Amino acid sequence: MDFTGRQIVVTGGTGALGRAVVGTLIKSGATCHVSYMLEAEAQSFPHKQNVTLHAVNDLADEATVGKLYANVPKLWASIHLAGGFAANSFADTDKAKLMQQLETNFIACFLCCRAAVKAMGRNGGRIVNVAARPALEWRSGAGMVAYASSKAAVAAMTVALAEEAVKDGILVNAVAPSTMDTPANRKAMPNADVSKWVQPVNVARLVTWLAGDAGKDVNGAAIPVYGAEV
Repeated sequence: MDFTGRQIVVTGGTGALGRAVVGTLIKSGATCHVSYMLEAEAQSFPHKQNVTLHAVNDLADEATVGKLYANVPKLWASIHLAGGFAANSFADTDKAKLMQQLETNFIACFLCCRAAVKAMGRNGGRIVNVAARPALEWRSGAGMVAYASSKAAVAAMTVALAEEAVKDGILVNAVAPSTMDTPANRKAMPNADVSKWVQPVNVARLVTWLAGDAGKDVNGAAIPVYGAEV
């Protein structure tokens, strides 16, 4: 893949998946603009000398998102990795918890997609979102209904937007991973069989493929990435 001279936004790019995605893009010549929330992640980010970092506290705020994209010239691709997970029983999920998941996962993604479409105009480009297995397999969202609903909204938006934006040469796709092998997930599930989890680097390869010229024939897809999980 060759991204030489191409400007790419990666939201949440300092996280576990983001580090793999940004690393792959940099090796392929991309100029990356990476948003982050946690200062500790930014300080330990291995690629911080090779990207432009943007401290963004709230991607669900329209003005904040607009400012982020206004600083990116000739946008080619926008990759939306920022999000959050919460597992609560349905009875314990009040409106505040529901809205937190919707804002973190869906509204932030929606606003970033909108800003990207406006920035790309009719010049073409790529948008890649991150859904999740419960977004495609609803029954697997038991015990995390708010999260599953927010990610299902991301998947539905991806497909609908793909139909609308293709006339301007903008292709929109999503990946839907199951549990990824990250330090946070290992800490949260110390007794899990991590051999069945998806490696972030493998998800990153698919994300960058969709963002490049090789993915020119794929539009409106929500691609399952489940590894060995059944």
